[in-house]
Amino acid sequence: MRVPSFARTVRQAREVQERLREKVRLVPLRLDRVRLVGAADVTYIGEKEIVAAALSVADFATGDIVEERTAVRRSAFPYVPGYLAFREGPAVVAAWRKLSRTPDVVLFDGHGIAHPRRFGVACHLGVVLGVPSVGVAKSRLVGEYAEPGRKRGDWSPLVFEGETVGAALRTRGAVKPVFVSAGHLADLPSALSLVLRLCSRFRLPDPSRRAHQLTREMRGGYLPGCAGAGAEGGAAGAGVAPPGPGGIPGGSPCGEAGPGAVAGALPPFISVGEDLPPAK
Repeated sequence: MRVPSFARTVRQAREVQERLREKVRLVPLRLDRVRLVGAADVTYIGEKEIVAAALSVADFATGDIVEERTAVRRSAFPYVPGYLAFREGPAVVAAWRKLSRTPDVVLFDGHGIAHPRRFGVACHLGVVLGVPSVGVAKSRLVGEYAEPGRKRGDWSPLVFEGETVGAALRTRGAVKPVFVSAGHLADLPSALSLVLRLCSRFRLPDPSRRAHQLTREMRGGYLPGCAGAGAEGGAAGAGVAPPGPGGIPGGSPCGEAGPGAVAGALPPFISVGEDLPPAK
């Protein structure tokens, strides 16, 4: 039986989390089989009612970005810590559906099992999309940890209610750690190895950093009326894409403008967000 993954209230969301949590599998991720790594990032536009998501896909061997997709959705779910998948998920899923390549693993800007109900955004979207997933967060949500050593690669367990749910990982020497936790179809050791390999020079993994750059560009890249502003979800190096299924109704693309676009006010209409699809 397919479990619905949408909700309108916090109570419904908690019930969905508790049911979908049973689908999470924590198993080693075979890094030798990883070819493409995706990373998702989300930002809010206006008074947090508009969600803009970006997905960056990198070649694991070379680090080259091979594809980028974006989407914008109006959220119907309130902003409540611990339930961000219900707010951010529809925009991420909309961007995911535009990918021409399927990543072997996806990094999410948030937590996996390092969550009050062991079901953070990395778990939720990993289950919904049926893809291995890892949470890489800039701050802690739950648990206690000792400060890791100051060298790159040093880490310490993140412990919550007597269980190791993640780790504080030093990805650069003498720089604040990131908080890594398994989401779905991965475990903590493989998640740590993956994240560390993807951090070439910066605190965040390179694909995550690029996805974050995209959402910053999106936040400042809207034009009133949006005529000619560029369509939602263009691929890397592809120029302006035609309006896709997540485009704005009424003929105006109102997509994410590319680099160099003139910043302007948020357009007066944004397509209403979809529910998360049922879990696979």
